[in-house]
Amino acid sequence: MRVTHLFTKTLKNAPADEVAKNAQLLIRAGFVYKEMAGVYAYLPLGKKVLENIIQIIREEMDAVGGNEISLTALQPSAVWEASGRWDDSVLDVWFKTKLANGSELGLAPTHEEPLTKLMKSYIHSYKDLPLYPYQFQIKFRNELRSKSGLMRGREFWMKDLYSFSRTQEEHDAFYEKISLAYDRVFERLGLGDSTFKTFASGGSFAKFSHEFQTISEVGEDIIYLHREKNIAINEEVYTDEVLAELGVSKDELEEVKAVEVGNIFTLGTRFSDPLDLKFTDENGESKPVIMGSYGIGPSRLMGLIAEHFADDKGLVWPENVAPYKAYLVSIGNVAEQANELYEKLQAAGVTVLFDDRDERPGAKFADAELIGLPYRVTISERLIGDGKLEFTPRNGGETELLTLDELLAKIA
Repeated sequence: MRVTHLFTKTLKNAPADEVAKNAQLLIRAGFVYKEMAGVYAYLPLGKKVLENIIQIIREEMDAVGGNEISLTALQPSAVWEASGRWDDSVLDVWFKTKLANGSELGLAPTHEEPLTKLMKSYIHSYKDLPLYPYQFQIKFRNELRSKSGLMRGREFWMKDLYSFSRTQEEHDAFYEKISLAYDRVFERLGLGDSTFKTFASGGSFAKFSHEFQTISEVGEDIIYLHREKNIAINEEVYTDEVLAELGVSKDELEEVKAVEVGNIFTLGTRFSDPLDLKFTDENGESKPVIMGSYGIGPSRLMGLIAEHFADDKGLVWPENVAPYKAYLVSIGNVAEQANELYEKLQAAGVTVLFDDRDERPGAKFADAELIGLPYRVTISERLIGDGKLEFTPRNGGETELLTLDELLAKIA
């Protein structure tokens, strides 16, 4: 991609009403556009980052047997009334509307009910189980406050996977399997060292659920962390009884702020009972399906990564999620050589954002730092006679002068 072909532009200042650092940087760098509080459009660079995050999650969900689907956002009331969650006093984040004929609809904040109803058409026998459908979809939640940029949206991207199992033991085995898959997701996103599986309330479903919490000063949650044992406890279940059950004491734990980036729940028969999702076992007996739900927010992760790795110059994307690997800057009268280099980098498998604008070098370098691609490659009249290119890692590494072959050996 050439910068002259992008319709987006970098900005010196973010909107005055935007207080979240992640959104300020993403807006200034041309990754997102703010429609309103908690609602953001993804521009070309931002869409690429989001899709890269989604692809990493998709690969790990497929690896544990997931089947990708796409459910509807518009929901009739009946299936939610069956579970008791249509009532705003039970689920208080609904966006609701009406059809022209007066029928009331909602924009789904989650999908346990509609998927359970759908599965009644496909689950009949023990031979039909287990099943692990999942989706990536925009969710809608009527949040009272939305001031954390992409990390708390009213409209946001969610990966939600649901497990349908024959027995509690079969469910428990998958629960541990997907927990490890989540660990791999956060490791691949560059957040593995700071993300911890955290004991949290199981609500009416189970004694515990588990959240995946990333330590961050902008986090809205408080967790208590035992780094050596790799145990974290959400403030909501930080009781003497829970500490005793986990074999830790208060003086061993570190209080930190964190951002919830994923969660896994045992649902049991909370939804299969009211919606009558059953199967016939090997002995011909009818039994309710055991369920679980497992969420990760790709858009929240994008906001967290933007904020987590940023410095005072701008964004610093990890290679796995960056929209392009290299930012190519041309300085002086080297248009022909710069175009040749652009083609050679792409031929070697290096994705490139080529700053081909007629701009002063300082402006190009400033935009390279703000946009935050992993590497900046500079070609100039000063260096071209020596057959050298300037190579600068965005993460603070030293600038080097390299030949093309040396450059490709580092980043191809």
